[in-house]
Amino acid sequence: MTAHSVIDALLSEIVRINPLQSNFLKSSLDDITPEELDDLGEYLQFCDRKSLDVAYLAECYDIIVRDTLREQMFFQRHKRYRYSTFAEVADAVYFDDAYMRKYMHGLAITAWLWPNHREMHRYFANSIPTDREGRYLEIGPGHGVYMSTAMNRSRYGFFEGVDLSPTSVEMTTALLQSRDVPDDVRYEIYCCDMLEGDLRHDRYDAIVMGEVLEHVEEPLLFLERIGRLAADDAFIFVTTPINAPAIDHIQLFRSPEVLENLVARAGLSVRESRLIPYPGQTTEESLEQRLPINVALVLGQ
Repeated sequence: MTAHSVIDALLSEIVRINPLQSNFLKSSLDDITPEELDDLGEYLQFCDRKSLDVAYLAECYDIIVRDTLREQMFFQRHKRYRYSTFAEVADAVYFDDAYMRKYMHGLAITAWLWPNHREMHRYFANSIPTDREGRYLEIGPGHGVYMSTAMNRSRYGFFEGVDLSPTSVEMTTALLQSRDVPDDVRYEIYCCDMLEGDLRHDRYDAIVMGEVLEHVEEPLLFLERIGRLAADDAFIFVTTPINAPAIDHIQLFRSPEVLENLVARAGLSVRESRLIPYPGQTTEESLEQRLPINVALVLGQ
């Protein structure tokens, strides 16, 4: 199948199993660029080569939609996330291979189909330096889409990814292996506890941690570790959501100020920030109604 035909097939299958997605996807895709459509098509063709058909991928996407809706309803009713400890979600998500694969593929697809996730990915692609060299560390690469973007757009020579989930390690590695990586670029993806495990190096010229803080019990310790690992003037990119319930979100951030205070306590500073409110709402409206806001931070020491 061509890149665009597989996209059309996926969209048709998503709407078939969840008709409520029809208007949402039509509205969202009005803003997608030809380059982003090509990237989505390339990802779907990669999945096809792994014998993952559009029926399976549509199911993966629908799991994200339905799980998120269920947790949003719980959050609006109780004003808290359903779970608050890693132990409550670890076995059901990160260490359940079948579910984790569906979760990661579904989440990867939202990077193109959801306007807020697409805007976050754009911000990352436009923020990562294109003229620096050295070592790049990604904490929690998940499905591998962000690390793949970094490889395509930057000049870092060594890419390292650490994740608690063996499934994520395998999925990220497979995605990178499918891309044309220059001969002088090396990478290594492995399982590691960010707070307790030994990394391959003591200093990194770029550190990326996308959508991790909401999954951990001690986010301050993660930011402090990043500060110790960052080389002078390192590119540090961190994202996390506000008021964004999901099946494995255990750390609730209720406002941008809470995040800014956490960064300051870790001895870091916010150089740039991007707030992406709930689709169709302003930031103020999203905060007032406790709707999800995606936050991206470029940090300094």
